Amino acid sequence: MSKYLIITGGSRGIGEKTIAYFQEQGWHTINLSRSPCPLTNVVNIPVDLTDWDKLNEYQSQLSTLIKNPSTISLVHNAAHYERDKVDTLNPQTLKLTLDINVIAAAALNTLLLPIMTQSSSIIYIGSTLGEKAVPNSASYSISKHALIGLMRATCQDLAGKNIHTCCICPGFVDTHLLRDTMEASRLEQLIANKVTAKRLIQPIEIAKTVYFCATNAVINGAVLHSNLGQVAD
Repeated sequence: MSKYLIITGGSRGIGEKTIAYFQEQGWHTINLSRSPCPLTNVVNIPVDLTDWDKLNEYQSQLSTLIKNPSTISLVHNAAHYERDKVDTLNPQTLKLTLDINVIAAAALNTLLLPIMTQSSSIIYIGSTLGEKAVPNSASYSISKHALIGLMRATCQDLAGKNIHTCCICPGFVDTHLLRDTMEASRLEQLIANKVTAKRLIQPIEIAKTVYFCATNAVINGAVLHSNLGQVAD
């Protein structure tokens, strides 16, 4: 019997490091994303998570790939970020963000739960903005709040099935997404003033947290603040 990681957005950053770490532990890895993961021994399935109506088309492919599983860990890592504000929020932007960050995750749960065995897990990658908000991140904050709600609903609705779940909420992780969406001077200021450890989180640190949660069923229904400690406002 084999262990399988199925992850969205595994082409770089936290997703790529998560695949690498699970592979080191002997897991088979399947990446669902628009871009392939550059690591070897990864099964890459090109998926447009904005078109979640078509996700059912991948059910037979996944069922064929997953042979006699002992454990499956489904990690919802893909995310979309827009700089926007409530007073000028574009409904189409909000819909796009919700499609990728929330609705695709719910659709994949429905797709994969029928083949998930006992001791499997569903891990959501949230954000510190899942329980607070900052200016100019309206649609992202809304989606990450919703993701925590989805995780909590997952815990309650899967009671008795021995499939555990949690939402890992990273702080400032050194990824392309962070550096592409924030000016370097602003980022340095935030690290100095808002992170008690005075540094960025490395993607491998979140990857190891994902693995710990996936392999410890006692962590169920929990929101984990993986942020190196944030300075209180």
